[in-house]
Amino acid sequence: MDDLNSPVRPSRRLPPLSALRAFEAAAAHSSFQRAAAELSVTPTAISHQVRGLEASLGQPLFHRLTRQLALTPAGLGLFHALREGFDQIEAGVRALRTRAAAETVTLSTNTAFAAKWVLPRLAAFRAACPGIELRLHASDTLVDLVRGDADLAIRSGRGNWPGLATAELMPERYAPMCSPALGLRRARDVSKHRLIHCDWQPNAQAPAVWPRWFEQAGLVQPSARTRGAASSGLSFSDETHALLAALAGQGVALLSLTLTEGELASGALLQPFGPVLETGSYFLAAARGREREPAIQAVWAWIAAQAGGA
Repeated sequence: MDDLNSPVRPSRRLPPLSALRAFEAAAAHSSFQRAAAELSVTPTAISHQVRGLEASLGQPLFHRLTRQLALTPAGLGLFHALREGFDQIEAGVRALRTRAAAETVTLSTNTAFAAKWVLPRLAAFRAACPGIELRLHASDTLVDLVRGDADLAIRSGRGNWPGLATAELMPERYAPMCSPALGLRRARDVSKHRLIHCDWQPNAQAPAVWPRWFEQAGLVQPSARTRGAASSGLSFSDETHALLAALAGQGVALLSLTLTEGELASGALLQPFGPVLETGSYFLAAARGREREPAIQAVWAWIAAQAGGA
């Protein structure tokens, strides 16, 4: 029967670990002073620990010379045993720390997607992947996955990013949405309400902006000075704030059908009409080759499965 499963385990009769560490450091440096610097204690403390160890063992471990320490035969034998043991302990601790770091996955995505899609699913993630810590980096600034700024990212676009492995998750589609309190039913009546705008990245290939929507709807976009038109509108840098403004009845916003599923299902928001604007797709991305690392692969598979049921 091995020690791990044995109900009876003999106690270890060892000197204090602090004394063994003090002796091993002093033996390695042949100096109490340098050992004290390594262990961040005083030379007196090192000397005291070593003398206590010698007393418990009943024999000297050092010859105290005028300016140097010299190991006795007993000290040399103990030093070799301790150095090997401490090396094995250090290697085991290092392996655990490396494994722990490998089980932490950083996911980067924009603030709206983080708030509306990732955060509501975190409890499900913890249940599905209990051994992985998911760190969420929410920012509208793209991170450099190749450089290692994050392990995974969910991005919108076309998915043709150099150096990255990608998988399409779901189409990204936007439509006019508003509070039921506005009573909006017909596309031509949009001009009677305040338009809510949201900033897009300068390199966006097909942004969901009002001029594009009016063009696809076959309508002329009113200016702020047009008689009967609402005021110039509201503009936000964060899509989440545009969503909150629409919920508060502040106007009509072009919002993601993916990120507003809950509000549409509850009736807090209405999508009274089209057209729906295609802006590309949401993609999962990682530096090419890293998607095969076990922890990243597990998070990748979980996100893909969630998107498939989104």
